[in-house]
Amino acid sequence: MASPANSSQNGGIFGVNNKTSFGKDTITAHNSSTPSAVTTQPGTRIIKTLVLAGGGGGGRDRAGGGGAGGLRNIELNVCGNTALGAVVVGGGGAAGGCSPNLPGTNGVNSSIVVCGTTYTSCGGGGGGKGQAVGVAGGSGGGGGGGPPCAPGSAGGAGVCGQGFAGGTGSAGSPPTPTDTRGSGGGGGASAVGGNAVTGNTPGPGRGGTGGAGLDVSPDYGTGSGVCGVFGGGGGGGARFPQPGSLGGTGGGGRGGTPGVCAVAGTTNTGGGGGGGDNCGDAGGAGGSGIVIVKELNKASGVWSMQSQFQAVKCGVWPTFIPTVAIDYLVVAGGGSGGRDAQSGKSRFGGGGAGGLLYSYCRPGTPGADLQLDTAHTITIGAGGAGIAPNNQASGNCGVNSSIGTIRVATGGGGGGGGPSKSGGSGGGGNSGTAGGSGNTPAVSAGDGGPQGNDGGTGYTGGPDGNAGGGGGRGGVGTAGPGPAPAGCSTQAGGPGLAVSISGSPVTYAAGGQGGDSNGANGTTNTGNGGNAIGKGGCGSGASGNGGPGIIFVRTPSAYTLTVTPGTNTSATVPGPSTDKLATFTVSGTLTISE
Repeated sequence: MASPANSSQNGGIFGVNNKTSFGKDTITAHNSSTPSAVTTQPGTRIIKTLVLAGGGGGGRDRAGGGGAGGLRNIELNVCGNTALGAVVVGGGGAAGGCSPNLPGTNGVNSSIVVCGTTYTSCGGGGGGKGQAVGVAGGSGGGGGGGPPCAPGSAGGAGVCGQGFAGGTGSAGSPPTPTDTRGSGGGGGASAVGGNAVTGNTPGPGRGGTGGAGLDVSPDYGTGSGVCGVFGGGGGGGARFPQPGSLGGTGGGGRGGTPGVCAVAGTTNTGGGGGGGDNCGDAGGAGGSGIVIVKELNKASGVWSMQSQFQAVKCGVWPTFIPTVAIDYLVVAGGGSGGRDAQSGKSRFGGGGAGGLLYSYCRPGTPGADLQLDTAHTITIGAGGAGIAPNNQASGNCGVNSSIGTIRVATGGGGGGGGPSKSGGSGGGGNSGTAGGSGNTPAVSAGDGGPQGNDGGTGYTGGPDGNAGGGGGRGGVGTAGPGPAPAGCSTQAGGPGLAVSISGSPVTYAAGGQGGDSNGANGTTNTGNGGNAIGKGGCGSGASGNGGPGIIFVRTPSAYTLTVTPGTNTSATVPGPSTDKLATFTVSGTLTISE
């Protein structure tokens, strides 16, 4: 019988001859334009590229949030040892100007040239000014808030395959002096912008939240964007001082309210800028884009023996990399407490606990794999700094802790003195404000999450109510129960979580106290939130610092764990177990060997 066509050229193996690539998963990120994206490695045959345009600017005056820059994540065939073409990284759109009030400007397109073809993502749409529709773009800008007794305006459309539409502004009704007339949030790379909520202040009325960005960390890791998330829409502005509408995850800026300026989209995330408030304040500018190229290692399916032999000869055939399965506990730095400088008040929230990720003795949560004989970077996040005496401000967020890029815990949110701050656990809300969100960005149980919980909500029945406690890993912070009494008034932070990775249960990541607390610092190397302080009966010093984080790595007894610097330790776990345990109280490196 005749041999099938091409069987001799394929070494006698039958089947589809799939494209293979040996690019070692090398990643090149471009934060600005360049004449050539990258010169590919000899074995590279396939790349994956993220092309993200600049985000749209927020509009002015009851204005919509800017839409995120268009996002394309595409796989392309290339030649090895070849210079790819030009990269253009689009800038963020400008915020809407005044005299007259104007919508935000669209972000600038980003592009890459590969094998003579240009692949372009469209700039995000500008946020609509008051009583005007949002501008179309990669993701659409949010629509402006309506006038009295009239509907709000629609958001701009997004480009199919690149982003989503902006949200709709709220109607100016009920027609009272305190209706919010909020605007819509800008569209994000993975979700539409939120619609504004009609209502009075105090009450439910507010601008729409920005649409969520897209998590591409499985492709490009967490070193760029916001932990690998890009393209969040800007939050919508509002007419009265309700809490500013949050921008979408992935760099979207918060919307403005009177006295609280809109925030720009984060640089190199394509995030939309926040919309401006009713007092003529400008919105936030959009965040610039980014272009990332990953040269893939991909050898699935059937390939010819000649191709495999040549790849081995050139040193680009994938090789076995020895790893060890570890258990871990990663705790980030806690947020500091807020500080209220007005006499007799207790309106500022407690600091949120640092994010906590763990796998030890936890069914359904596997450990992680670390490469042997490699120095892995271990980062211990500092606690947020407390607010100095005689100052009045929200607390500062804690700093992330991480094991390389495989596990990253987010710092805790600072205690609220304005819009509450989100993080591993959220900071407590000040008077009239919801607490910050916990588990931000979201981490699943399979990766050791969730990181934490929300901060407690401040009392909403008046301007001088009790503040909420910071969120903890074991639960939400305590909400403010009512008007602030004379003297001390404190609300407990959310509880921490006991983990036994070191041989006995130790509690980490508790939230800080809100209200007129004592300004105590979070305990060192626990990730606890710092306590708030007021100018009441409990003291007049600084608010409490957040507690620095800590990291444990546990392996079977057959492995040797080497740590740097000498402040960190490696030992056998106490008790009947003979497992090895590395403890990091400061940043350093970990090398595991057999």
